[in-house]
Amino acid sequence: MTTSAVARRELADFLRTRRERITPEQVGLPPGRRRRTPGLRREEVAALAAVGVTWYTWLEQARDIQISAQVADSIARALMLDRPERAHLFVLAGVPDPSPRADCPAISPALTTMLAQLEPYPAAVHNSRYDVLAYNSTYGRLVGDLDALPEEDRNILWLVFTDPAWREAVVDREQVLPLMAAKFRATMAEHLAEAPWKALVKRLQEASPEFCEFWERHDVLQPENHTKRYLNPRVGLLTMDFTQLWLGPRQGPKLTTYTPADEATEGRLRELHKIATADLVAA
Repeated sequence: MTTSAVARRELADFLRTRRERITPEQVGLPPGRRRRTPGLRREEVAALAAVGVTWYTWLEQARDIQISAQVADSIARALMLDRPERAHLFVLAGVPDPSPRADCPAISPALTTMLAQLEPYPAAVHNSRYDVLAYNSTYGRLVGDLDALPEEDRNILWLVFTDPAWREAVVDREQVLPLMAAKFRATMAEHLAEAPWKALVKRLQEASPEFCEFWERHDVLQPENHTKRYLNPRVGLLTMDFTQLWLGPRQGPKLTTYTPADEATEGRLRELHKIATADLVAA
């Protein structure tokens, strides 16, 4: 049996077991009459995922058919898969997950503890697409309230190009924005066919003429450590040394830390940490 055939069989068995554990009531369907098998019927999953019954039946029969990332996403939602299960489905299907918020295996309890121990200095974990995957409380208040944003908007590229508060806070944005676009283009060279990357570019192009201008230049730069300046609305100017440490293979997640570049910033970061802690207590 070929590797692809083995993957199809594994996917078929996986889908069947996930289907059989869900009751009709869980997805808003009437229980109906007696069921010969536990869980949902194939036709019910097909209806929930908006795919053909015959096609879905073939999928559970491990037939050699194509599955797109969008259809895999619909099936994952229909079967109420958690994040590890969702990742497993996409690996078996052999297609990239279009969701930019896929779990990062590097976000362990130990790393979460480390982020907290770095307080009052801002620290976060980003992937190479600029998604913010985890962060401590000071980082969460670096500009506004990061917790209040939808997960899909917790992307630094998206924020600095489209969010008024972040655009105002980046002191040197005339220099920073073209550099970020150039770094993103260089990194994306290894991900050109991946749906989340293409989706982010399309979203930025639709929302920001400024991003379109920089993107069309085709400038490229490699990531580097340097100094950043933010004008925080609650404590004032923050001048910080910016450092990134890879947590795995290059192009994977990285720990980003900000340390004060002067005494004034040191004091303001401590004040910002107090504000962040008070906000969390009040929430």
